[in-house]
Amino acid sequence: MHVRIVPAPAGTGVVFRRTDLDNFEVEAVSRNVAKVSYATSLMKKGVLISTTEHLLSAFMGIGLDNAIIELDNLELPILDGSAQPFIEMAMEAGLKPQRKQRTYLRMRKEVEVREGDKFIGVYPAEGYSVSYAINFPHPLIGNEVFEVELSGDRFRREIAPARTFGFRRDEQQMRNMGLIRGATPESCIVLTDDGVENGPLRFRDEFVRHKVLDLIGDLALLGKRIIGRVVADRAGHAMHTALVSRILRDRSLWEETTDDAPARASSAAALTPALADRLS
Repeated sequence: MHVRIVPAPAGTGVVFRRTDLDNFEVEAVSRNVAKVSYATSLMKKGVLISTTEHLLSAFMGIGLDNAIIELDNLELPILDGSAQPFIEMAMEAGLKPQRKQRTYLRMRKEVEVREGDKFIGVYPAEGYSVSYAINFPHPLIGNEVFEVELSGDRFRREIAPARTFGFRRDEQQMRNMGLIRGATPESCIVLTDDGVENGPLRFRDEFVRHKVLDLIGDLALLGKRIIGRVVADRAGHAMHTALVSRILRDRSLWEETTDDAPARASSAAALTPALADRLS
């Protein structure tokens, strides 16, 4: 498998290009969401791009607005199970401000999605913040809550290194379902019934931090960075993307603006062209 991230003009957004299928392009936007279970997949005219959330989260976290991701496979590599490797690759190439101002999606009204006792909502606020709660019956997890204001380099420090996780007891069932085909002890946290098989953890609460990472990647399918406060309780990819659909269906819920109160009219950003070939 080969993946290459190359610069794109302002206004392009994030586009996946299947080099094994005549360079067919699939835009990273809500209308192309295909199936959502343990990961978020995109599909356009039968062409699939699987496991998009970690890369999209990385780009959102560092403010990379426009890029083309060339890949010769239907699935993005899991790497170490976090967003950190994608950020390291992008930052090695360097980011270049573009002339066009970045457009934000400022929430004007609240919107919520509920499914039994699970919940996700987004509310008007200044800046972009996330509060996430999870509850797993495991001695290292239980009830965890993490809140973060996505300003400065907090995403890179507090969210990007958090890895995906799974339970050893579920492995065979998931593989029988065609899932986690590329999973290895180097690409995720493996939990036994009473501990971690391949520790140490990068954060004491790495599990909920990874859920925040997934959420930010899924909300990137709005096509713009949110200005608002997102609150989630035991949600998951399906509810994340359902929230995206709800937001985009109702234009009265939000407005487009080039003024992000904490940053004040930031420019869009792409990769530095001279260095982009390093990303392969």
